[in-house]
Amino acid sequence: MILAGDIGGTKVNLAYFETADEGLRVLFQKTYKSADFSGLVPIVQDFLKTCPGPVDAATFGIAGPVYDGRCKTPNLPWVIEEVKLEKELDIAHVHMINDLEANAYGIRTLCSDDVYFLSKTKEPKMANSAIISAGTGLGEAGLFWDGKTHIPFATESGHVDFAPRDEEEIELLHFMRRKYERVSYERILSGSGLHYIYQFLVEKSGEPIAEKIAKEMEEKDPAEVITDYALDEGDLLCSEALELFVKIYGAEAGNLALHQLARGGIYIGGGIAPKILEELKKPAFLEAFVDKGRMKELLEKIPVAVILNDKTALKGAAVHASLNRIK
Repeated sequence: MILAGDIGGTKVNLAYFETADEGLRVLFQKTYKSADFSGLVPIVQDFLKTCPGPVDAATFGIAGPVYDGRCKTPNLPWVIEEVKLEKELDIAHVHMINDLEANAYGIRTLCSDDVYFLSKTKEPKMANSAIISAGTGLGEAGLFWDGKTHIPFATESGHVDFAPRDEEEIELLHFMRRKYERVSYERILSGSGLHYIYQFLVEKSGEPIAEKIAKEMEEKDPAEVITDYALDEGDLLCSEALELFVKIYGAEAGNLALHQLARGGIYIGGGIAPKILEELKKPAFLEAFVDKGRMKELLEKIPVAVILNDKTALKGAAVHASLNRIK
């Protein structure tokens, strides 16, 4: 039996998988709030109480850089180590990989209903691909084509310097520099980033935040409130915030495509993309994606797809565990 985990800054998804003729089959899964626990071990220990049998191997996809079997999570006060997990959980083979690397492994498990193509091209799939994922933070990973298969690998590209493309984005950078000495793409392309974009536009407008919106933001996640009012209520500033977010998202997805020469495709993962799919379908995202000067023609040939299945990283962790049962 395989134990797989998708360890994010907001929630932790855990599941048992077994090998079946059709591939890996989920036996049981559960979601925990990350902030309710002091670390990963107590979460997994609680989950193991439901275990129907011995666990042969485990892989945890973790939102953060994994070096030599160790990760200090950037969005949680946790330090996680493979060796300690093996000892404290009594599992012989424990692996830790970056959560976007897990997402990349999960792509091979997706069916046609799990993805929505923003653009389709005749570009062959036998080429490098990449995945970008905005959620609590911003993750990016590559899939190297070795001539036979795609090999996922982690990056920390979400933490590269934010590069504004026009006067409004330059103003946004100045706004963010008042909060942070260094502004990365993750500061903008994340749930908190959407809130910052909204605050920037409110300040720029000179108008106070609408009372009903301000009240809801005190009770709920501000990014969810902004998204709801942009998509359902038609609030002008919320709509402008979401549109600017989508433009920057498209631009960085295009940057990733160039970094990895991802002629095989760009996948948009994470929790935000499915919620704003209707906004991503509008021209702004793809226009920003291909707006790369002399490289525009290259970008226009790259297919772009939104991952709709929110368990892709969890499945990917299970795939990794099944391929690496022995260290």
